[in-house]
Amino acid sequence: QVQLVESGVVQAGGSLRLACEASGRAFSHNVLAWFRQAPGKERQFVAATRQNDNITNSADSVRGRFTVSRLNNVMYLQMDSLKLEDTADYFCAAKGGPILTTRPHEYNYWGKGTQVTVSS
Repeated sequence: QVQLVESGVVQAGGSLRLACEASGRAFSHNVLAWFRQAPGKERQFVAATRQNDNITNSADSVRGRFTVSRLNNVMYLQMDSLKLEDTADYFCAAKGGPILTTRPHEYNYWGKGTQVTVSS
């Protein structure tokens, strides 16, 4: 099970931090990731982190602005310099294996999602 906490509305240029707590079988999965989905668009990879060596991967659209980290069973997404186009529902997901894949269908566990709105 993965549970997403924290959401919110923030002005463009501002910051927000999301947290995702993994428990049970989800906690044992090596890779935790963030995805997002804007209205009318496909789910999009944001960032991922691997437990055994803390290797991370992030999408070009957020690199340098978003930072993914993991402490025990909690994964964080620090979002800085937010843009209007970052507005979306954000999801956390978990999978086994070593690959920090960007493809949603390869993830086994999903949180329910939380809405992030960036206003002008």
